Amino acid sequence: MSASAVSSSYDNYPCPSSSSSSEGVIYDVYPKVSRRSKSAAWVDPTSFSNYGDVSQIKGNVSPYVKQLILNTFVAYGAGDEQCFGHTVAKSVKFIDISVEENSDKKGRMEATTVAEVIVTKSMLNGAGMLHGGCIAFLIDNTPLIALGLIQNVNGVGVTQAMNVLFHSPAPLGTCLHIISTSIALGGRIMSARCEVVNKDSGRIVASAYLNKMQPVITKL
Repeated sequence: MSASAVSSSYDNYPCPSSSSSSEGVIYDVYPKVSRRSKSAAWVDPTSFSNYGDVSQIKGNVSPYVKQLILNTFVAYGAGDEQCFGHTVAKSVKFIDISVEENSDKKGRMEATTVAEVIVTKSMLNGAGMLHGGCIAFLIDNTPLIALGLIQNVNGVGVTQAMNVLFHSPAPLGTCLHIISTSIALGGRIMSARCEVVNKDSGRIVASAYLNKMQPVITKL
């Protein structure tokens, strides 16, 4: 995809938070993607051009990992101007990307991404509230890419199932705070959970569990 096909909003990547991401970096490494995983993966995060400015994204992963996640989201999640949800996706801003060991799960690695987006008119249903389909589109952005890069596993997959609970409406102008956390990441099957919160009121707009998988290339 050419750079001209991506919204210019990614060239100057604003972030609601002003903290530098260079502090407290734990996973300051360049993940080694094996030849086998590259050849078998249907989407390779390292193959995309760089987009946006990740310097203001907080979190303990390296700027390199943050850049790969942003590149993948722009190229694969947002696509060009003719792709579904492009206008919505290009307005999403990542504010934190972190990976840590979960002591309650015997040290299992857990990745979390936090993003924000303002509800615009194009995201509403006929009743003037955030459309359920738009919520599902936003939830489909998960932290599995981050965890995969740290563990040398490709975390970009296709969605198998998504169980969404709608808790409260979100009218025009609502700032959505989207928190996605990995649950499990295997060779082909991966899962995550997500909460969409009204940033101003603290009310949960929606919550979800979703499963993804690596497709078999020969069957695509």
